[in-house]
Amino acid sequence: MSKVAGSCLCGNVHYSSDAEPVMVAACHCTDCQKETGSAFTMNVAVPSDTLKISGDGVKDFVHAGTSGHKVARTFCSHCGSSLRTQVEVVPGVSFIMAGTLDDPTWVKPGLEIWCDSKLSWATLGDDIPKVPGQPQAGD
Repeated sequence: MSKVAGSCLCGNVHYSSDAEPVMVAACHCTDCQKETGSAFTMNVAVPSDTLKISGDGVKDFVHAGTSGHKVARTFCSHCGSSLRTQVEVVPGVSFIMAGTLDDPTWVKPGLEIWCDSKLSWATLGDDIPKVPGQPQAGD
């Protein structure tokens, strides 16, 4: 993998990073469930300083997440596509929504987080490490 790139549904907002992903994780927190209208988000993590986002309609929604810490969610104000999440407890990392990638075929989760709020029918595989809440160093 040499480049992470993608866009929103309407194509007004594009992003790219030349960095190798730090991790790929599924998040089952209730905030991510609300954000997507689904069971979880699939996130590709890249160093924030390598991520470039451009276009007309880039907006951020900042709130206290499930952990109680600040979460900034970037979306397109035209079509509503969620593009990126940044969480205060993981500084310097941007979590890209895998479904917005130009080529998401390579994405495979290496970790599931916030599994305490995981919906019972959302099964990704027994071989994927699972963390009950926010991962800590070494998870």
